[in-house]
Amino acid sequence: MSMKRRSLLAGAGALAAAPLIDVPAAQAAQAAPKRKVMTGAEVLADDGWRALAGQKVGVISNPTGILPDFQHIVDTMHASGKVNVVAVFGPEHGFRGSAQAGGSEGDHVDPRTGIMVYDAYGAAADKLAGLYTKAGVETVVFDIQDVGARFYTYIWTMFEAMLAAVRTGAKFVVLDRPNPVGGYARGPMLKPGYTSGVGKKEIVQQHGMTVGELARMFNAEYLPLEPNGGRLKELQVIEVANWKRDQLYDDTGLTWVMPSPNMPTPDTALVYPGLCMFEATNMSEGRGTTRPFELIGAPYVDYRWAEALQTKHIPGVAFREAYFTPTISKNANVLCGGVQVQITDPNRVEAITAATHMIVEARKLYPEFTWREETPPGRWIDLLTGSDRFRTMLLADATAEEIVAAWKSETDAWTARRAKYLLYKGAHR
Repeated sequence: MSMKRRSLLAGAGALAAAPLIDVPAAQAAQAAPKRKVMTGAEVLADDGWRALAGQKVGVISNPTGILPDFQHIVDTMHASGKVNVVAVFGPEHGFRGSAQAGGSEGDHVDPRTGIMVYDAYGAAADKLAGLYTKAGVETVVFDIQDVGARFYTYIWTMFEAMLAAVRTGAKFVVLDRPNPVGGYARGPMLKPGYTSGVGKKEIVQQHGMTVGELARMFNAEYLPLEPNGGRLKELQVIEVANWKRDQLYDDTGLTWVMPSPNMPTPDTALVYPGLCMFEATNMSEGRGTTRPFELIGAPYVDYRWAEALQTKHIPGVAFREAYFTPTISKNANVLCGGVQVQITDPNRVEAITAATHMIVEARKLYPEFTWREETPPGRWIDLLTGSDRFRTMLLADATAEEIVAAWKSETDAWTARRAKYLLYKGAHR
C-alpha cells in the first residue's frame, strides 16, 4: 500500500479503529531479546581456546567452521597464537569448499596459514591414524555444520576420525552446532548389508541429533565394536549455548554458510533428508540450479505431476509446476519439467514422506521414470534408504502411506534408543 493511500485511510478515521497499545509493555517486550544461540566454536573462542592450550591440534572442518565475525576457526586459532594447529583435515568438498559433490581438494599446504591440509574425504580410520601420527596430533577438533541426514557424509568422516583417535590415543573435541532441521527423527533404519560411504552404521534416515550427540552415541555403542576399536581416551563436546532441539536454523539467528555447494539455504536442508532420494532416479534433483533438492524433474515430466501431488495435502509443503535446465549432473543442459517443492510451514515439513509420495506418483504417471544407470539397478536407492524395502514395496505398487508406515516402529525404537545421548532440551519436533 502506498504512503498516500495510508494517509487517506488515516484521514477517514482508520486510526481511530486501531487497538490501543500498552506502550510500556511493548517497549519491555522489545527490550527482552531472545537469548543468543552460540555455537560450540563461539563458546570455546570466548573462553580463549583454553580447552586446547598446550596441545598439538588437528582440525577437521570446512567453510561452515566460522565464528560470528565470519572468520574460520583455523584462521582465528592460528592468528591468536593460543592454539598450536599442526594439521587440518578436509572432508568431502574440501577444507575451503572448492570441490563439487564426490570431490575433495587433495593434500596441500594452506596458503593463508601455511598449515598442512590432508584429504580426509572417504579416508578410513587407518589412513587418518597414520596422518595423525605423521603430523603429531594429540587432540582432534571436529567443527562442521551437519544437516541431519544419514547420507550426508560429514558424520561418517567424524566416525572414522573418532576411530582413528581411539587407535592413536588422541583426545577428540566436537564443537557442536545446531541440527538445522530440528530434533525429530524420521525415516527407515539402515540394515546390515547396506552400509556404505553414505551410511556406515545403524541410524535412521533423518536422525534428529547434533554431531555432538552422535559422537556420544558413536563412542558408547559403535566404536567398541570396530576392529582395533574401543572408547576414546577422552571425548569432549563443547555444547551449543541457548539452543533447544525444536528450533530450526532460521530461528537461531546464526548465519547460514553452505556446508556443500548444493546446500545453499536452510530450506534446502529441510527437504534434503527426503528429496536426496531422487539422486537414485533418472530425474534431476536440481543440481546445477539455484534450488537444488527443491527443484525436481526430467525431460518427460509435465503438469500432471504437480497436480497429482497437490491432492495429497502433504504437511508443510506444496508443489508448484516448474521448468528448469540443470547446468550439471543428470539431464545437464536439457529442459526439464517438474515441480518446485515450496515450504509452506517449516515446522511441519516431513521431507521423507514428501519424497515418497513424489516417487510413487512419478512412477504411476511416467513409464520413463526409472532408477539411475548402475549395476545392479536400484542399488543407490537401497543405500540411501538403508535396505531394499523401499524399492521392493514401490515395485509391488504399495501406496506411499504403506511405505511410510513400514518403518514407523524402527523410527520409534531409534527415538527411544538415542534418548540418553541427547544434550539439548525442547520438543522433539
